Amino acid sequence: MDEVVRDGAVEGTAGPEPVAEVRPWPLSERPGFLARRLHQIHVSLFSELCAEFRITPLQYSLLSQLRVLREADQTTLANAVALDRTTTTGALKRLAARGLVSRVTSPADRRAQVCRLTPEGEALHAGMEPAARAAHAQTVAALTPAERALLTDLLGRIIAGHDHRRGQADIA
Repeated sequence: MDEVVRDGAVEGTAGPEPVAEVRPWPLSERPGFLARRLHQIHVSLFSELCAEFRITPLQYSLLSQLRVLREADQTTLANAVALDRTTTTGALKRLAARGLVSRVTSPADRRAQVCRLTPEGEALHAGMEPAARAAHAQTVAALTPAERALLTDLLGRIIAGHDHRRGQADIA
């Protein structure tokens, strides 16, 4: 006897449900893809505009936090820039090797390193701040000032909504 197949199921059997039409999902509609592209664009602009300083966006974030905090241990800095301690420690070691950050053992906890900007680090941060601000401005240049404020607010809300994920392993 011949089987009759209709909508993906063999007639007269308890076969699979009919296959539903799945609407295509373009990359341009996927928040994760768009966030990754925005990050790529910003890193590219930052690299172009800040090339003379030989500082990565991550290192700039650490320098910026130290400028605000004056001093902090590596765990505090890792939390402030939303990175794991190992990555943060490596970046701080590279900054220290360039004489931009000092790292000393904490008198309160011998396992902790207390970090501070050196005068050279202060000068470099101050010198590169206009270029870094320009990279941020160019990243969102296609938006009106109101749209820029809205984007920043929305991104902040998304991040705050996922704050419980801070410190979880990232997949590179």
